[in-house]
Amino acid sequence: MNVQSILLPGLAMVALTFVVMTVMYRRRVAQMRRERIRPQAVATSTQAAAKLTDCSAADNFRNLFELPVLFYFALVVAALTAQVTPMVLGLAWAFVALRIAHSVIQCGYNTVMHRFWVFLLGAVVLLLLWLRLAWGLLAA
Repeated sequence: MNVQSILLPGLAMVALTFVVMTVMYRRRVAQMRRERIRPQAVATSTQAAAKLTDCSAADNFRNLFELPVLFYFALVVAALTAQVTPMVLGLAWAFVALRIAHSVIQCGYNTVMHRFWVFLLGAVVLLLLWLRLAWGLLAA
């Protein structure tokens, strides 16, 4: 299996992050224009929380820098330790698919329990990915 193939799920996550960032900025700028909110009035997170009502994309953008950090590191570990197997690649793509679903839910209709179950499943997939990588590292 091509070692570089493990970088494609990472690239997909980067693309998702930029898409969510674009959605966030478009919504924020639209609300600020509509309600005539001056940029300085939302200079801090406390001020922004008080003035900006649609925070779902911003919340999702922050989420894309939490659990996915472990995902990105897992991809590097897989590549550097020659553990790019169909199982590792499948788990990586499954995590990406679940993060996309999580973003669609949170930036869209935002039903908490739907978002929770997708998040939980993504966390389990990430744990399985790390367990597989740890097994490979310890067995070497």
